[in-house]
Amino acid sequence: MIGVAPPAYDPAAPESATTLPVGSPATVRAYVRELVRRHRRPFAVLMVVNAIGVTASMVGPYLLGTVIQDLSEGADDIPLGRTVALFTVALAVQTFFVRLVRLRGAMLGEQMLADLREDFLVRSVRLPPGVLERAGTGDLLSRITTDIDRLANAMREAVPQLSIGVVWAALLLGALGVTAPPLALAVLVALPVLLTGCRWYYRRAPRAYRSEAAGYAAVAAALAETVDAGRTVEAHGLGARRVALSERRVREWTAWERYTLWLRTILFPTVNISNMLIVGSVLILGGVFVLQDWITVGQLTTGALLAQMLFEPVGLILRWYDELQVAQVSLARLVGVREIEPDAGEHALAPDGRDMRADRVRFGYHEGADVLHGVSLDVPPGTRLALVGPSGAGKSTLGRLLAGIYGPRTGEVTLGGAELSRMPAERVRAHVALVNQEHHVFVGSLRDNLLLARTDAGDTELWAALGAVGADGWARALDDGLDSEVGSGGHQVTPAQAQQIALARLVLADPHTLVLDEATSLLDPRAARHLERSLAQVLEGRTVVAIAHRLHTAHDADVIAVIEDGRISELGSHDALVGNDGAYAALWRSWHG
Repeated sequence: MIGVAPPAYDPAAPESATTLPVGSPATVRAYVRELVRRHRRPFAVLMVVNAIGVTASMVGPYLLGTVIQDLSEGADDIPLGRTVALFTVALAVQTFFVRLVRLRGAMLGEQMLADLREDFLVRSVRLPPGVLERAGTGDLLSRITTDIDRLANAMREAVPQLSIGVVWAALLLGALGVTAPPLALAVLVALPVLLTGCRWYYRRAPRAYRSEAAGYAAVAAALAETVDAGRTVEAHGLGARRVALSERRVREWTAWERYTLWLRTILFPTVNISNMLIVGSVLILGGVFVLQDWITVGQLTTGALLAQMLFEPVGLILRWYDELQVAQVSLARLVGVREIEPDAGEHALAPDGRDMRADRVRFGYHEGADVLHGVSLDVPPGTRLALVGPSGAGKSTLGRLLAGIYGPRTGEVTLGGAELSRMPAERVRAHVALVNQEHHVFVGSLRDNLLLARTDAGDTELWAALGAVGADGWARALDDGLDSEVGSGGHQVTPAQAQQIALARLVLADPHTLVLDEATSLLDPRAARHLERSLAQVLEGRTVVAIAHRLHTAHDADVIAVIEDGRISELGSHDALVGNDGAYAALWRSWHG
């Protein structure tokens, strides 16, 4: 059995298709211990209830062994009525406590699953935004859906059932040792076969299940990227290429699925052989022991029944332990976010002032391919800075570094002397806000969507924020005003209205520094111009870094930085740069024809 070669599968199936880490065994063990500590009382109750139920189940074999022993000794007066009554009572007790075990186990599993969901959500939203951006939708989606689904079954059943099986098997072995100590040795005959098969299986299963989960993440990523970029795929005739990629990812994933299935076809027959060996060794050795007068016939009967009862807890342990191999991989993927420090400097000093500075910053999304090359920039408080330049020059990347989304590879970006990349995300967001063209309207009321920015805002402040971005007109026209449902199933807001909601949140959040990346791109030029003038009044006195794709935004700025090939090629006011007749002047002439 051990020498059988695994079936053919694609060795290129990825073990990891994500930039989010998979939790180490130490992290997983630490989290499991934490869960057990949180729920130690329900665990203790479950173990006690289970012990009572198992003890009641052993009354039947004991009574039957006693009756057979009495018959073998030629007893004339066998109390069958009392025996039947005791058996009935024990059966009733067993039934009641088995039901209670199932109920308690299900409740404990649901409580632990709820804790896991909440822990993952809380930890995920605290991650640095740059980490989430780099992870991609496929990996996040597979963790939130597939991994949670796999863990749901494990948390609801595997953990409680495994605990029940361990207690059950221990009590049965203990009862066997007390009833007929020599027969307890007979059980050891099957132990080498069981341990060898399990050791072979569990040396291969974790890696296989991990690769299977990573393969599914790769499938989800390929499909999600194709759907998200559907129009681009169609426009450039990339359909065949994307289909081929998806098919390859599916083949890699299903190869690992087949391999894990093959592993189970080896494990389960091994368990069945071990069960037969247990009963066979108990009967054969027990018969020899009876002939030698080392044990009685009654002890052999009770021992054989107890040994046969071991089938269920041993099968339960191995079945759910196998389930936990799958769950362990999913759990490692979920608790892996605990290995990402929310930010490098939880004890970093708060900014001392509002001046923003980039000092010899280099940054790239991939190693060895920098997008920014030694950029230095000073932004005094209250400055309106516009970043302009050709597409791909690094404007948005610099904006994200100034917003604290990414940390530079070398150099530093500071706010009030405090390095942004070493500040907790919550502290960064309290000072700097980023608004780009990707806006989200959550299912719920318009009020709830706005209160995301500031939970204590009153209706007057909410309407004022909507008015500041020119959204109060259509908002007041809604049937229920602020209480109107928006998003899926409610009022379908247009992309431009979604952008106004995002900007209204910005007004409510009231940060002193803003980074605007195409924040008005979904509005027509006239509406965008009107909105920017309205926002200018609201944002008076604040530091604004605007990534300007429409040059009228740059025209209104105090300072303009021209980005070319990841470097600042020009820096100055609109009039000064036009007078220099350089790159900005060329852009301005091109903009105005």
